[in-house]
Amino acid sequence: MTGPIRRAIIPFNRPLVGGRELEYVRDAIANHHLAGNGPFTAKCHRWLEEQLRVGKALLTHSCTAALEMSAILTDVGPGDEVIMPSFTFVSTANAFVLRGATPVFVDIRHDTCNIDDSLIEAAITPQTKAIVAVHYAGIACEMDRILEVARRHGLFVVEDAAQGVLATYRGRPLGSLGDLAALSFHETKNVVAGEGGALIVNEARWSARAEILWEKGTNRTQFYRGEVDKYTWVDIGSSYLPSEITAAFLLAQLEAAHAITDRRLEVWATYHDAFAEWERKGLVRRPIVPAECVHNGHLYYLLFDDLSHRSAVQAFLRRAGIDAVFHYVPLHSSPAGRKYTRTAGALPVTERTADRLLRLPLWATMSEADIELVTNTISEALVAAGVR
Repeated sequence: MTGPIRRAIIPFNRPLVGGRELEYVRDAIANHHLAGNGPFTAKCHRWLEEQLRVGKALLTHSCTAALEMSAILTDVGPGDEVIMPSFTFVSTANAFVLRGATPVFVDIRHDTCNIDDSLIEAAITPQTKAIVAVHYAGIACEMDRILEVARRHGLFVVEDAAQGVLATYRGRPLGSLGDLAALSFHETKNVVAGEGGALIVNEARWSARAEILWEKGTNRTQFYRGEVDKYTWVDIGSSYLPSEITAAFLLAQLEAAHAITDRRLEVWATYHDAFAEWERKGLVRRPIVPAECVHNGHLYYLLFDDLSHRSAVQAFLRRAGIDAVFHYVPLHSSPAGRKYTRTAGALPVTERTADRLLRLPLWATMSEADIELVTNTISEALVAAGVR
């Protein structure tokens, strides 16, 4: 297939807006409370705490903000090291670099694209302060082993669960396993608020301080609960909370979260079945979900033999008006990564995965015809690319 690239008829993502979003936004306006930490924020907190079975949730304006709060709460600073994968979004590392700490990258597993738990212990030094477990594609890291290593070495565990809302590990919700967790409600996620996130605090001794950081370093939340007679500046912090408009929109999404997840899982399963024969022939590799993990249908990807095949298939799809995209450029290979981080050994799986992975369009309102067009076009692309 030749010719110019067509405008996408199947975009990579299409945020779902079909519930009570506009109704709740109108209610927030009618409440005359548009700044953060109002009634809609409280309802979102309650939903997250109940669904994730955690003690403390705080909405943030982004997952990045939640990660930055995690870096402050774990008290990392110059000279400290934080172990994490290089195959992740820049915010995972940047949150700790901003505090003066050094991200230390270890390789990922070939099956789940998550941090290789078998390599973490060898990367620990006297400077190590924390481990960040990034749950790629809503599929959990091997948390039992990570938590056990952390306990033996006195390290904190932060879950980067940006992609993990309503996914579980051994029956426990992602976000409930580490000392802290960060969630995302960016428009590319399952449940969206345009921009948005949440900090989950599982270490009870940090709950009060988390509220203070969240409210610009003041004890304003305690004041509104009647616990102090005035509020004042008591700690470092920033304006991490979102507006009530954002919280109102998000609440409608949270109320539909299980239905959204169920439909995404249906789309995911249709893709998975469609490419089973191609995998049996050794032409692609499909996602692998370990038995102890229940994922949330966040994204579907294929792994090709090499970069040339991945690029050829992606270009074919784009010419057909189908927007399929690769994912992270490994952080250790970036200009800032070379400046602010270090690696614990070679990262061959990370580098090979980044070259081979292609994410397919996936959203909750995809029709069967949409899915069939994608799968049929990929089959044509594989043939055209000479993937045999």
